This record gives sequence, C-alpha cells and structure tokens, in this order.
Amino acid sequence: MQRVYLGLGSNLAEPLAQLRGALAALAALPQSQLVGTSSFYASDPLGPADQPRYVNAVAALETALPPLQLLDALQAIELNQGRERKAERWGPRTLDLDILLFGDLLLDEPRLRVPHYHMHARAFVLYPLAELAPDLRLPDGRALPDLLAACPFEGLERLPE
Repeated sequence: MQRVYLGLGSNLAEPLAQLRGALAALAALPQSQLVGTSSFYASDPLGPADQPRYVNAVAALETALPPLQLLDALQAIELNQGRERKAERWGPRTLDLDILLFGDLLLDEPRLRVPHYHMHARAFVLYPLAELAPDLRLPDGRALPDLLAACPFEGLERLPE
C-alpha cells in the first residue's frame, strides 16, 4: 500500500456537494482506503477571473492501485460527477481530482507527473496538505514547512465545518 495525497477542487454545480461526493467515491475505490481529509477552503481561481471561487481540499488515501490505474479511477469519478474536459486551461469545472504525491514516487509520464507539477506554489494545495501531514517531506527532499513559508495564505478562506 502507498500513501497518496489527492487534491480536490470544484467551482460549479454545488462545489461543497461535489467534494463530498468525490470523497464518498474515493472511500469506495477498490484496494484503497480513505484515511484523511483536510478542511475545505474557498480559493480564488487560477485562470480566468470571471468564474466562481473554488472549493478545495486534500485527501489522504492508502492504495494498492498503480499510479495510472488510480488516475483512471479518479478521471472516472470526475466524469461521473459531470466533468467536461475542455480545451480551456484552468477554466471552471464541476470536479478536479489531482494526484499530488504518490508515496516517494517521482514520475514524469505524458498522462501523469508526480509530485504534481506546481503544487509547491499553490496555497490551496499546501495549506490543506499541511493539515494532514505537517512534517511531510516531498520525494525531492523539500520540506512542506519550507514550502508553506514561501507561499502566503492569500486568496484562501478556511470554510466552517
């Protein structure tokens, strides 16, 4: 089993319900166990500013699935919850599920890059991740507390439970 951290985000079709539905689907994945979930955070969109704010969270999963099989399962969850893959990068979406970290794996394939390529600069990833693993060290040796120190808590709002 590998410890995997997943980023969750939504800004369409009742984002809180989208994230809750995704967490239920993650808990039902074969050969996997959902072992932790961060708080939910509202965040400003990265892309076009004329879209609603996102709701984000991070989940911890123990899984025996290989990385690409997990990616396929995550993309199936996205599709089941109404995700439409469009050419617009960082546009609005019902659900986005990203593999942030997969154990100590370093992976750079056409369909999947782990650690997630820009997680080190995204407050909406780092702060929820720190709730689950405050002393985490990335596979490349960088410490999560150091990444947090370089990534201000701006544009984020921790949502009430």
